[in-house]
Amino acid sequence: MAGIEVTALHKRYPDGTVAVEHVDLSIADGELFVMLGPSGCGKTTTLRAIAGLERQTTGDIRIGPTLVNDLPPAERDIAMVFQFYALYPHLRTRDNLAFPLRAEGLPKAEVRDRVEEAARLMRLEPLLNRRPRQLSGGEQQRVALARALVRRPRAFLMDEPLTNLDAELRADMRTEIKHLQGQLGTTMVYVTHDQVEAMSLGHRIAILNKGRVEQIGTPLEVYNRPASLFCAAFIGSPPMNLIEVEVADGELRGQGGLALTPPPGLPRDRRLVAGVRPEALEVAEPGAERSVPARVVSAEWLGDEVIYVVDHGGQRDVRVRMPSTVRFDADAKVGLRHTGVAPAVYDVSTEELVA
Repeated sequence: MAGIEVTALHKRYPDGTVAVEHVDLSIADGELFVMLGPSGCGKTTTLRAIAGLERQTTGDIRIGPTLVNDLPPAERDIAMVFQFYALYPHLRTRDNLAFPLRAEGLPKAEVRDRVEEAARLMRLEPLLNRRPRQLSGGEQQRVALARALVRRPRAFLMDEPLTNLDAELRADMRTEIKHLQGQLGTTMVYVTHDQVEAMSLGHRIAILNKGRVEQIGTPLEVYNRPASLFCAAFIGSPPMNLIEVEVADGELRGQGGLALTPPPGLPRDRRLVAGVRPEALEVAEPGAERSVPARVVSAEWLGDEVIYVVDHGGQRDVRVRMPSTVRFDADAKVGLRHTGVAPAVYDVSTEELVA
């Protein structure tokens, strides 16, 4: 096992495109670290640079104490799992698992023992004599994970490995991966654009945007205190409501007079935006205490909860998460109020968190 240090990583392609711009990462030994961001943000390029599949323009990469800038992928002692399983179609599961070990020239007995151990960990024993075409998508991905596992690498690198699975299988495989990483205690770097995967898997999450790291923190840290307006809009489903606010007489008020719990240390000389989570707002009967007049635009019923979209005082499409026992029809006149803790507040010009 080994930690991974990425220092001032920069990647510019020959056509001038900058894919990664000064990325610094410090990934602890045994950590499950997730890189999250939209397509084109630089997360896969960063992962491929760590693996040695991309040569960085500048910057250093260390795996454990070893500077690996000039080492080919085979000498970095890492294992990668890709979005596409890349199993050999003519080989049975047993031989797909054994292939990288045989390529290293390991003794037959050791190959057999490692394959059986990986098959046991990934619950593949009944599938060892099947070829890939006889396996489901989830089973093929488990084989791909087991094939990485048999090598006993210092770190696992995973590039959107669950993208091609349906929703139920993705949830099952998330559980498999989290359990496996906890059981082995191996360093794992996981790339995804799916925030549910990131929040459920990661010990820490790095949010990337346009080749730069916007924030690194635990799932709760990036959810409760996004470091920038980009993070605030990206994390959460539905994401934070971004409401223009002003400070007056010690109070924080949004458009239409919506009163918000003020955080300490608010600057008074800047244009501010509050990031308010949908669950920190409440739709109530018209005229309810501390509420402002609003109108229900739509309601999305999700079993035990409902997402209301409301307009109020010039602020459109405010999203509110409520229990499904609270029912208001579309176009109903209601009251809207803030019920949560002090929201995150951002400077409009810098788009950075200020309180």
